[in-house]
Amino acid sequence: MQVTFGLKAHSGWAALIALGRSPKDAWTLVDRRRLDLLTPEEMTWAKQPFHAAEDLPPGEAKRLIARARRASRRGAERAVHDALRSAHDAGHTVFACAVLQGTPMPAWSVEQIRAVHLRMHQAEGALFREVLRGAAERRGVQVVAVPEKRLAEQARAALGPRHAKVLRTLDALGRAAGPPWGKDQKDGALAAVLAWSAP
Repeated sequence: MQVTFGLKAHSGWAALIALGRSPKDAWTLVDRRRLDLLTPEEMTWAKQPFHAAEDLPPGEAKRLIARARRASRRGAERAVHDALRSAHDAGHTVFACAVLQGTPMPAWSVEQIRAVHLRMHQAEGALFREVLRGAAERRGVQVVAVPEKRLAEQARAALGPRHAKVLRTLDALGRAAGPPWGKDQKDGALAAVLAWSAP
């Protein structure tokens, strides 16, 4: 079965939904999992690296943030590889991966980010989305960026008259799967649907 992933990133982890689609336009929940992007030890400092570096001298701050990026990249590579291998072992082909995106960030330096608390949160969110995108791309999977704030709007535009039916189908898949099926999973599933229509 052809499959798409939908990913919603958090600090140090991500929610993944994998949807398959039959030739008759029937949707199937192929996988639902949490991707741990950091080890338990790394979570103590790397899940919010700009916060961890907030009071460090500039040089130390840059080094810590660079370490966090490397750790997150390794974790994303491992987690995405495992999810792709699981799909492959079940006979599926993952051809696209939608990653829910936040507001684009200016090209701030580490010091400019550390100067404003809100920027630290933005930078940390961007970091985990970035490593997920990179991990999927390096595995040869097409990455589709879906702005999270415009998810519902884009779904209505892309699906047209099928929009309400697809939402009902996703709700039914969630009820059948049972918890967890919260906002992360619902948004990831809808993003995975949008990945089917990406150019």
